[in-house]
Amino acid sequence: MKIELKNICKTFNKQSNTINNLDMTINDGEFVALVGPSGCGKSTTMLMIAGIYKPTSGNLYFDGQLVNDLEPKDRNIGMVFQSYALYPHMTVLDNIAFPLKQQKVPKEERYERAKNAADMVHLGHLLDRKPSQLSGGQQQRVALARAIVKKPKVLLLDEPMSNLDARLKIEMREEISRIQKELGITAIMVTHDQEEAMTTADRVAIMKEGELIQYSSPMELYNRPKNYFVAQFIGNPPMNFLKSQLAVKDGKCQFYINDTTVDLNNHLPKIKSHNSIKDIYAGIRPYDLKLGQKGDITLDGVVSLVEPTGHSKMVNVKVGDDRIRFFADPLQKIERGSKITLTASISSIHLFDCESGENLTAETIGEGQDNKLVINS
Repeated sequence: MKIELKNICKTFNKQSNTINNLDMTINDGEFVALVGPSGCGKSTTMLMIAGIYKPTSGNLYFDGQLVNDLEPKDRNIGMVFQSYALYPHMTVLDNIAFPLKQQKVPKEERYERAKNAADMVHLGHLLDRKPSQLSGGQQQRVALARAIVKKPKVLLLDEPMSNLDARLKIEMREEISRIQKELGITAIMVTHDQEEAMTTADRVAIMKEGELIQYSSPMELYNRPKNYFVAQFIGNPPMNFLKSQLAVKDGKCQFYINDTTVDLNNHLPKIKSHNSIKDIYAGIRPYDLKLGQKGDITLDGVVSLVEPTGHSKMVNVKVGDDRIRFFADPLQKIERGSKITLTASISSIHLFDCESGENLTAETIGEGQDNKLVINS
């Protein structure tokens, strides 16, 4: 099912909008994640799609049909809640079959469909157990089976993995992705965990204060963040930021970092800007910093912390007044207090306007194209 939100606003009081002019299209069979800090409006958006909330203004369409006033029971959706919401006195089989019982599906048919849904989430051997006899991951699977047993056209997932430990989260991510692809169902997940969103969704919607900031594929968000907010939100650990200045004069473009002038002209064949100097943040992903290698940009700093992670070391470095992180080989000898030199290529640098937050070095270009540094001005 294709879902369209057009100029959607939602107001709970007369002073401000919780959702402000949201325009968004979710294609048939697509998996979309809504991500953002607490209070950004992601759960409110999902509840409007579910029909629990009605938009204050704007229109919501399912396959081209206006559904603003359509009751939740008539929207053909399945929903998985954060709290599982299982009936403690019912067996796994009865919990899964319950939505079909409400629809007055004949007993034999509803149990057959419930067993098929249980098999899909690998619970066929636990049908006679009660929820209290299940682990957290198993309870979440029951909730997922109950949502899909109705054969909905839309699957809504509200923080589905927030109550699980790290290992179970990985298992449930795999299960949810597999089932969504097998069924070819349109799925929307609300999560505060950007890693969950990046690993499961086809596209991710980054929200802030009721507005859609960027709506792109995971790799587009990572490689071409629209602004400072997206850049610091996406990525674990987040992007490093160093205070800098960008200067454009007589068609020449440079920026200054760590007492070094970096000439951008060879990477900017077409500069469309008047003479200007502006304060910026230079953003560099931790994985793009190299220790003791040749590069376009050199950063001298002092190690403040070394964090072994097994496959690598995450090293915290003080560069001037800024602190940055990078990953080193676990066998490299790096000690706290030692002086080191890091390098990076110009193509890995993002420049953000300190005032507006705009990414000055990212054009909206399709995946697979060259990631050339281009100044927007």
